Amino acid sequence: MKQFRKTIWEDGEYTYAAAYGFVPNVRGFLHEEDDTPRDAMLVVPGGGYCMLAAHEGEPVARAFYEQGMNVFVLTYTTDITMSVPLKDQPLRDVARAIRCLRANGEELRIAGKKLAVCGFSAGGHVAGSVTVHWDDVAETNPAYAGYSARPDASLLCYPVITAGPYTHEYSIQALLGTNPTAEEIDYYSLEKNVTADTPPTFLWQTATDTVVPVENSYFFAQACRAKGVPFAHFVFPSGFHGLGVGKGFDCPGWTDGSYVMEQVNNAVAAVKAGKGVNVSERRVAELKAQFPDKAPEPAEKEPTPPFEFRPDVTLKDDVGMWTELARVWFARL
Repeated sequence: MKQFRKTIWEDGEYTYAAAYGFVPNVRGFLHEEDDTPRDAMLVVPGGGYCMLAAHEGEPVARAFYEQGMNVFVLTYTTDITMSVPLKDQPLRDVARAIRCLRANGEELRIAGKKLAVCGFSAGGHVAGSVTVHWDDVAETNPAYAGYSARPDASLLCYPVITAGPYTHEYSIQALLGTNPTAEEIDYYSLEKNVTADTPPTFLWQTATDTVVPVENSYFFAQACRAKGVPFAHFVFPSGFHGLGVGKGFDCPGWTDGSYVMEQVNNAVAAVKAGKGVNVSERRVAELKAQFPDKAPEPAEKEPTPPFEFRPDVTLKDDVGMWTELARVWFARL
């Protein structure tokens, strides 16, 4: 397996104010057995538009790599400080990533093959945004201007879809700020923007998701049906939010995927140094408590965290089958 990291924005192109030295990038995992072109999957981790969850990156990439694809993990713009609304930057990141992959298709051995995007939670909103708004993102760099940002298919996994009722409030706050306009709410309520040109979409979620209500995936599926867009929609009866591949997160022989936390680490360091961009005193205090310089002394009894990204192996026979269901669906497109 060949691994690489590629920055998707060139010098002077990326101007997000709260980047703190971070530039969005893709990490690639390519088959080297032969020169045969392969279908491609661009994986977009979630994290509430505040950070990126490593378990929704490489473990997912590995699942599709083992299906024979060449795979890529996108590390896009987020804001842990909740201080500089992201607006269209994540959408522009994913659109540029798709164009960048296509522009280098021969080298990456994906030329002429299908390229899908697969997003989780807020990453599902990023992937869903390019699914419905792919034609809105202008490309001024001549190296990429001739390539479409439209994915050939989208896989949206327990996705944030709507910016209205049933949304994930904090994701939309990080994206649009605390006072979004009605036009912004409509634009980023993805179910309102499905057209006949929307790519085929695979959705899955659990009925008991308490973080992103299951109505989100229903909204998008219903919109696809209304517009005649091919889709598959799976709602599993139980399971918490953030299940990832649904059957464990280990990736022997791969990296640990912690690189997706680069922007968060840079931002927290800047905030602690008093160099945060428009960060409120309250948020400074919260980040210092969340990311202490010194690990706290262990308690007599380890407290149980309110939520952990842990695989629930009891779900491997239903939720854990979603990647195989996706493989069959994708092969038929």
